[in-house]
Amino acid sequence: MTAPPISALAYSPDAATGAAPAILAVRQLRLTDFRNYRQLRLDCGADPIVLVGANGVGKTNLLEALSFLAPGRGLRRARLDEVCRRARGEAPGAAGWAVAATLDTPDGRLAIGTGLEAGRAEGTLRRAVRIDGRSAASQTVLGQHVAAVWLTPQLDRLFLDGPGERRRFLDRLVTALHPQHAGDVAAYENALRQRARLLGEGNRDPHWFTALEDTMARHGVALAAARADTVHRLDAAARLGVGPFPRAALAMAGEVDGWLATMAAIDAEDRLRAELGANRLRDAESGTTCCGPHRSDLAVRHLDLDLPAAEGSTGQQKAILVSIALAHARLVALSRGRAPLLLLDEIAAHLDAERRDALFDEVVALGGQTWMTGTDAGLFAPLAGRAQVLRVTDGSITAA
Repeated sequence: MTAPPISALAYSPDAATGAAPAILAVRQLRLTDFRNYRQLRLDCGADPIVLVGANGVGKTNLLEALSFLAPGRGLRRARLDEVCRRARGEAPGAAGWAVAATLDTPDGRLAIGTGLEAGRAEGTLRRAVRIDGRSAASQTVLGQHVAAVWLTPQLDRLFLDGPGERRRFLDRLVTALHPQHAGDVAAYENALRQRARLLGEGNRDPHWFTALEDTMARHGVALAAARADTVHRLDAAARLGVGPFPRAALAMAGEVDGWLATMAAIDAEDRLRAELGANRLRDAESGTTCCGPHRSDLAVRHLDLDLPAAEGSTGQQKAILVSIALAHARLVALSRGRAPLLLLDEIAAHLDAERRDALFDEVVALGGQTWMTGTDAGLFAPLAGRAQVLRVTDGSITAA
């Protein structure tokens, strides 16, 4: 018999709201046709939450659902139709999927809903977003309400993979501090794709290119400036270290980033417009846009070893990644008055006991809501009495 969802702290989202807590916490999560969950209702407390269970039962799916409460494609960067629940051998469900959550925020109770629905054009799909029952124009509005950052096993290669992965990781950190950043990234990338398509088609209409390159200049410099501000502030925080986790130094590396270090943003916009206009033929021949913030990189250095993060061992790279995430969570808590939602997938498996204890102490001290997953409940024993421990089986959740 399948156990029903449980209420970890006998909390009812329909109860009187009382004073608004100075936290960001999911108090109820509801899933419909999401990955392996046909229907799920999970009532939560505001404390850290540990999801334990065997591989493949849906722990990461829950974190992915939570990641859709923030702008972007979620922690797996999946296509919208890939998220639909499906039985073995079946195509994705035609009805789409939905994630709904009731959150406590410093501004009071908030309801967020998002999911897949039919687009305006026949045969198209779109991601819908509703805030307190009202439709939002775009998913970027989520960043005004929810800051979410995640670490997954796939990110263990962050310092070894190409710069695109590091930019995506950084942009999540930036959006947590600058909610409008997600909109700037989306606008820039859309104009970048349109310009590349026109170049590939041999279009030479200067009016189209002027309009697209103006969009790229405005949003590109805005997103580069937000990155620069975040990296500057995060560098100061990461240099302090967190307990036994290593100290880190961070810096932006890129042409536009160099401009912003030496000139005003308006002058950097003019220069980017000029570079894009002058390089149309070159970009058409090479099939790539040679100048812009899409070519920037995040440089990370392990200060305790005095070497680039990529040259450290696998364990050292994992430790420095956790150190950066914790420093960022502290920075968000100070800047926005609330810690972000931290989604930490299989976080304890490759940390030694000292670092596990330090991680658990830090997430409790942050005062926000952190979600962690693991296959071995014993690794989370130091959190006894300080976290909600839930057991995940295929499509259901019970008290561990």
